[in-house]
Amino acid sequence: MIVLDRVTKKFGTLKAVDDVSYQIHKGEFFALLGPNGAGKTTIIKMLLGFIRPTSGSININGVPSSETRVRKNMGYIAERHMIPPYLSGFEYLHRHASLIGLSGKKARLEVERVVELVSMSGIEKKKSAGYSKGMKQRIVIAGALIGTPDLLILDEPVSGLDPMGIRDIRNIIDSLRRYEITIVLNSHLLSEVEKTCDTAAIMHNGKIVAKDSIDAIMAHGESLEDVFVKHVTQNTQY
Repeated sequence: MIVLDRVTKKFGTLKAVDDVSYQIHKGEFFALLGPNGAGKTTIIKMLLGFIRPTSGSININGVPSSETRVRKNMGYIAERHMIPPYLSGFEYLHRHASLIGLSGKKARLEVERVVELVSMSGIEKKKSAGYSKGMKQRIVIAGALIGTPDLLILDEPVSGLDPMGIRDIRNIIDSLRRYEITIVLNSHLLSEVEKTCDTAAIMHNGKIVAKDSIDAIMAHGESLEDVFVKHVTQNTQY
């Protein structure tokens, strides 16, 4: 599904991503982990085609990530997103539907489908100004799922949510397995990554310092947090 081959990204003299290679398979729930400044956001921006690698290549379903057509089958949730307060969830989702060419009955049915998927039925026509953060997050996820994309990129999807909100978003993400959607998740909440993802790569200073299945990474009885701290510490120069 996704192939990164010796990807390097420089900003002036800074190597934000340094010779990174890995593959993510169709239907895989993959976590991209690392401390702030590790290069995770740069990887995500290259996957989305917002920026291009300085060297190396990124292909999604065999197509370079820089090509616009790749994004037709991609959903994205940014860490900082905003639903205009004067729009209802229903109106917000109809705008998303129009962006992929849906209108009329087709748009209405698709909006109804994703609203039910994120458990917002009966609330979606209220103005978003009255939504809790968790409700807004569910509507944003629904927007990213319009058209059932092949790839969903989630950047800190539970940031700022309370425990109930975190559980709700986790359940929504888990429910997507039946669609065989590939998920790339960037999160600092490692306990949620343990429960949600199949595989993970840990980045530090632009490099991949560990990558494997979640089960293999935690094979010695350590938590993902313990493994994360160990690898980052081992690869930090003081």
